[in-house]
Amino acid sequence: MRYVKGVSTLDLDVSKCTGCERCTEVCPHGVFVMENGKAHIIDKDLCMECGACRLNCESAAISVEAGVGCAAAIIYGILAGTEPQCSCTPSEGSGACC
Repeated sequence: MRYVKGVSTLDLDVSKCTGCERCTEVCPHGVFVMENGKAHIIDKDLCMECGACRLNCESAAISVEAGVGCAAAIIYGILAGTEPQCSCTPSEGSGACC
């Protein structure tokens, strides 16, 4: 399931990856794949920003704003019947995305 295209805060520094495979084991949406002993993101738009990958990455190669990104804001807004309230505003340098 894809959430909102192009808004996930997920980032992977492949140079820091030790190949432990924890991200592939804990990601509920199969965002990561192992290639040549390193993790790679196969589709960033699959990320639901749960943070499991970041919490389990032994080398701190993964960053994601768990539960505060645009995908979460839009989903919470739909469930609550309100407008999305996310933390990505032009003043924070990331550009408005919701």
